[in-house]
Formats: sequence, structure tokens, C-alpha cells
Amino acid sequence: MNKTALITGASSGIGLELVKIHARHGDNLVLVARNKVKLNELKNEIEKAHKVTVHLIVKDLSVKDAALEVFNEVQSQGISIDYLINNAGFGHLGAFVGNPWEKEEQMIQLNITALVHLTKLFLPEMIARESGKIMNVGSVASFMPGPFMAVYYATKAFVLSFSEAINNEVRDKGVSVTALCPGPTESGFQDVADMKGIKLVEKFKMPSSKEVAEFGYKAMMKGKPVAIHGVLNRMMVASLRISPRSMVVKSVRWIQGK
Repeated sequence: MNKTALITGASSGIGLELVKIHARHGDNLVLVARNKVKLNELKNEIEKAHKVTVHLIVKDLSVKDAALEVFNEVQSQGISIDYLINNAGFGHLGAFVGNPWEKEEQMIQLNITALVHLTKLFLPEMIARESGKIMNVGSVASFMPGPFMAVYYATKAFVLSFSEAINNEVRDKGVSVTALCPGPTESGFQDVADMKGIKLVEKFKMPSSKEVAEFGYKAMMKGKPVAIHGVLNRMMVASLRISPRSMVVKSVRWIQGK
């Protein structure tokens, strides 16, 4: 019997690549994103290439109660979710004092509230059947403060802390929670975050979304609590444990400058 993966932010970047991976492995799909046109194109492509069922939910998860609406739609269709992948999220480059509150609030709602709410809603069924896997997409930003992307970095720190804690709570119940923590990735994130021209983007070679998605999928299937993509990223995160926080903050500020 086919398993089913629910993937948010499914129409582009890492989410899109995870859609392809799960379809390749014979999983049915529930795809959540804002772009109806892209979702319909993806549904046609996936169902034509693979013998799987694709259910679409056009939803903006940065809107209050959108996560509950997604859950209710899944329940109404009688769909059981085996893999929950909370991938949707966005960032924004700029000094906190100058950024519009509406954008910061949307970021918190999407990166934190929707992720937590979806986990809250789908986790009980996984525990009841003693089977299920959740992947929450964090970032190497999860491990440090980020001047000029202060709220984004803070939301990703939350994702990491939350994921590790919940994984510990459910590890003896047949369920695992994985925090996927990629570094900068060729995913379209930088365009949305208005990061063009900064050192982080211009001076560092970025892996493809496909590479990161493949890595994340394997880590989730193994039940790893934290999965940091890339040797250099893992070395960098390890070095943070012995680096003065003041130096870490200054370094992040430097790489996010133009």
C-alpha cells in the first residue's frame, strides 16, 4: 500500500525536489503551496510520470488558521499522512528597525506558527499507529544570530529547538522528527529575501535544491534528529561551539553585507 507525504512549499526549490523524490519512491502526495498554476502543472507532471495520486491544496500558510484548514481538507478526503514535510518558509534581508512589521509577522506565522500547528495536528495520528516521519526545514541559520535577517534566523533557531525536543518526546513511539539544516541553496530563496549582491550569495558556491532534498530525504528515512547539509556547513556549525558569540555575530553581519 502506498504511503502519503504532505509537503508544504511544494511548488519550488527544495520542496519541489522532495515532491519528485517521494513520487519516485511510489508515495502519494498532498501538495500545499500558494501558486495554483504551478501546482496544477506539477500534479500533471507527477501523475503522468509516476503511478501515484496527487492531491492539491492551494493555501497561503502565512495566513492565520491556514494550517487548520489544510488539516481539515486532508481529513475530509480520508487521507492518512505518513510523512509530514514542513518546508514552506521565507526570509527577508534588512535592518529590523526598517523592515515592515507585516512582513516580519508573516515570516513568524509561516516559519514558526504554521509549522508547529501542522505538527500538532498530524502527530497524534502518527503516534496512534506507531508510524510516521516529520521533516522540519531549518537552516544553518538555526545555530546563530543573524544581523540584518534577525527574525529569519530566530525563526530557524526555533525550528531546530522545537524539532529536537519533539523528536525526543516521540522517539519511543515509532515516530521521528528531523530538522534539515541546509546552508545557502540554489532554490529561489535569495530572490524572495532580496539578498542579491551580498557576500553570502556572491562569494560562496551553493548546492542545488536537488542535492539538499536528496540529503534531507535520506536523513528523514533514517530518523536522524538533525541533518546539516555539506561538510563545510557541518564544520562551521561545530566551530560555533567554541567561538565567542560576539565574533559569530560580527562574522554573520560581514557575510550578509554587500
